[in-house]
Amino acid sequence: MGRKEISISEIGGFRIGHAQDKNGVTGCTVLLFDECAPAGVDIRGGGPASRETPLLNPAADAAGIHAVLLSGGSAFGLDAAGGVMQYLEERNIGFDVGVTKVPLVCQSCIFDLVIGDAKARPDSKMAYEACENARREETREGCIGAGMGCTVGKYRGKTYAMKSGIGMYAMQAGEVKVGAIVAVNALGDIFDIDTGKQTAGLLNETRDGFRQTEEEMYKDAERIHDLFTGNTTIGVIVTNGAFTKTQMNKIASMAHNGYARTIRPVHTTADGDSIYAVSVGKQQADLNVVGTMASYVMGKAVNRAVMAAEETDGYLSASQIQKK
Repeated sequence: MGRKEISISEIGGFRIGHAQDKNGVTGCTVLLFDECAPAGVDIRGGGPASRETPLLNPAADAAGIHAVLLSGGSAFGLDAAGGVMQYLEERNIGFDVGVTKVPLVCQSCIFDLVIGDAKARPDSKMAYEACENARREETREGCIGAGMGCTVGKYRGKTYAMKSGIGMYAMQAGEVKVGAIVAVNALGDIFDIDTGKQTAGLLNETRDGFRQTEEEMYKDAERIHDLFTGNTTIGVIVTNGAFTKTQMNKIASMAHNGYARTIRPVHTTADGDSIYAVSVGKQQADLNVVGTMASYVMGKAVNRAVMAAEETDGYLSASQIQKK
């Protein structure tokens, strides 16, 4: 039996919620798991803004987590996870410590302060709203939630950068299901995972086509170029496969191949690229197959993120460039 595309909602075991500030051009996206879910993480960028990621170390005691929050705001946005904790504690969800239950919430943030209002950042109120909005059938993409402030192709500055957003993709092989959700806020360019064609990134000087960031970087090889930490692509893999925390860390690692196949350059010191991987089911599955599927669905989600984006704050969208 071959593979087929499915809706990410068909995986089951979690809900997705968004909340955003359209005027400030920032937002957050939360994944709430039905049960405490085994999870791993792989952080390869040089400038991550993250919370509670040590929980996912195989040596840590926590067997799983209750939620993942993706947000804008750079390190300022880390306050938002408090809203997810409040929402879950009010519903008696968390690790039982006797006097209460402590929700285990991981979070990663993108740097989106250069678009919209630099003082507009996701906070606990916005994250709480995202939890209230969470539903199983949430499949919207583009400029919503953590995708509000996403941009790509920023090596030559704002004038030649493009708008990006949040994307989702899922597939099934036999009874095994794997999906990805990703906020694409990369320094580099975006390429189609199937064809290798550039679909977004660094614009040419007339803003009607592309240059390639890698080629521009080669020109600056002898310079110290101030890239500013204005990037970071953050995503989550979800699968109905039954895996341990240690195994989910390996799947998160393999999923980064999806970034490498669609984002160039990637994992620079100017990016905080991170991927969480979460087991939300009981299906027997092969680790290497799921890791390979995770790589592909992540790459497809990256592609969908840029194609679903709309022009915002002067940043052109991929769909606009395609029409020219």
